[in-house]
Amino acid sequence: MSTTNTTSAQPSGLSEFWYYFSRNKGAVIGLVIFVFVLLLAIFAPWVAPHDPNVPSGMQRVPPAWAEGGNSQFLLGTDAVGRDMLSRLIFGTRFSLFIGLVVASLSAVAGVLLGLIAGYFRGRTDTVIMRVMDIILAFPSLLLALVLVAVLGPGLLNAMIAISIVNQPHFVRLTRAAVISEREKEYVVASRVAGAGTLRLMFKTILPNCVAPLIVQATLAFSAAILDAAALGFLGMGAQPPTAEWGTMLADAREFFQSSPSLVTFPGLCILITVLAINLMGDGLRDALDPKLKRS
Repeated sequence: MSTTNTTSAQPSGLSEFWYYFSRNKGAVIGLVIFVFVLLLAIFAPWVAPHDPNVPSGMQRVPPAWAEGGNSQFLLGTDAVGRDMLSRLIFGTRFSLFIGLVVASLSAVAGVLLGLIAGYFRGRTDTVIMRVMDIILAFPSLLLALVLVAVLGPGLLNAMIAISIVNQPHFVRLTRAAVISEREKEYVVASRVAGAGTLRLMFKTILPNCVAPLIVQATLAFSAAILDAAALGFLGMGAQPPTAEWGTMLADAREFFQSSPSLVTFPGLCILITVLAINLMGDGLRDALDPKLKRS
């Protein structure tokens, strides 16, 4: 009877995770903001008051609270008369899509290479890690620009370039985790029991390396949004008339002094979204790191 009560009193994995995650108030705030941005992206066609790519015929209307503003356009219009609020809302779709695709590509390729390098070691490890060191030797944005220049401007090529740039972080993190796990007793026992190489790599070792990779994925998510916005601003990412925040900044830079709101709103969207994701990453680290739990 006492054993049953003790077992039932133990918290589930999800409740334990939420307990440690919710202790970080910044992470909870970041989660709320991220969920709000995610809902905006999902329901953008119904939430946006206007078509983001169709000019209204009214050029450079200031925000509704400013002199000369129009209540139909709460945040005003851009230089060609497109509603700023609608373009910002649809911009959440592109930013979250870019972050998701880039983080996924970087994680899959990086984890696979790191797993191979950490498990087999030797010459294979040396070759993989020297290639990653070469990639890390270049400034990330500069390398992404070079890759996009080779592949050609566009959103797809920008995502591929950013994925390559972010990949070494996953490789190094996975390799270090695999090296620390591969000689532990449970791995040796599985090897003695006859487990094959692929089973040892993907079913025995990899699940015990997931926690730091999840945290790294959130950082890669936010870095991808920043890099994509930078490439869009430089004209190498999403191309006009795409409602992407970096492209909107590029379109508005010549009006920085006359209409600062055209630059301010997309910049704030990038800042708030990236900050929210980074705060979530801190919360995930607190919830998944056993050393922090013990402290």
